[in-house]
Amino acid sequence: MLTIYHNPRCSKSREALAILESACAEHAQELKVIDYQKTPLSVGQLTTLLEQLGGDVQQMLRNNEAEYAEKNLAEADDSRALQAIADCPKLLQRPIATFNGTAVIGRPPEQVLHLFKKVSSHE
Repeated sequence: MLTIYHNPRCSKSREALAILESACAEHAQELKVIDYQKTPLSVGQLTTLLEQLGGDVQQMLRNNEAEYAEKNLAEADDSRALQAIADCPKLLQRPIATFNGTAVIGRPPEQVLHLFKKVSSHE
């Protein structure tokens, strides 16, 4: 199942969701939508996402949020950065889509289509 960590107030996240909904219908895949603002991720879940994204915690952080500067996250190690995201979910870059142990950040939104290379190989 594909999963998207989504913020409905974000235009890029809405665009990525629309792309995934269409692609999932085409590939007969289920899509799970998680509004991470309403259902914040735990440090453990964020650690898994970090691994699926390839291990660069800075790519998971929204460095344009005031909290990023306030918490001095530019030089944060993984532990501190993930805890900051768990404490303040709006710091999580959005959207993030996952499938079978792989994750991509949907910036630009079309980036989420890279997951369908994985879907095609599992059909």
